[in-house]
Amino acid sequence: MGVVSYSMEVSTSISPARMFKAFVLDDKLIPTILQQAIKSVETVEGDGGPGTIKLVHFGDVKHRVDELDKEKLRYSYTIIEGDALMGALEKITNELKFEAGQGGGCEQIKAGKEKAMVMFKAIEAHLLANPDSYN
Repeated sequence: MGVVSYSMEVSTSISPARMFKAFVLDDKLIPTILQQAIKSVETVEGDGGPGTIKLVHFGDVKHRVDELDKEKLRYSYTIIEGDALMGALEKITNELKFEAGQGGGCEQIKAGKEKAMVMFKAIEAHLLANPDSYN
C-alpha cells in the first residue's frame, strides 16, 4: 500500500483566521455549503484536537486529526479509512496552513487537490456573502 501527500497554494481575500475557523473548526459549515458532496462530519473519538477521529460522510471517509494549532492556524489530518483510499493506499495525509497575504487575505493554504479547491472556494463565497461570520 502507498501513502499520498498533496500540497497546493490558494489565494483568497478572506483573512487566515476566518478561513481557519470556517474550514477547520466548524464541522457543520462544509456539509451545509456542499450538501451534494459531503453529507455530514461526525466526531467518532476525541475532543476535536490531535488524535480525534472523524467520520466524513462522502463515501464514508474516516480521518484522524494529527495537528490542530489555533494560534499558528495549522491543521493536519490523515485519511485512515474509506473510499478515498481506493483500496490501494494505506493513508492520505493533508496539511493546511493559513497565512496572511497582501491586503489582509489568506495567501497560502496547503491541502488535497481538486476537492479541497472546491471546498475552499465554496467557503470563500460563503464568508464573502456573510462578512460578520467567524470573526
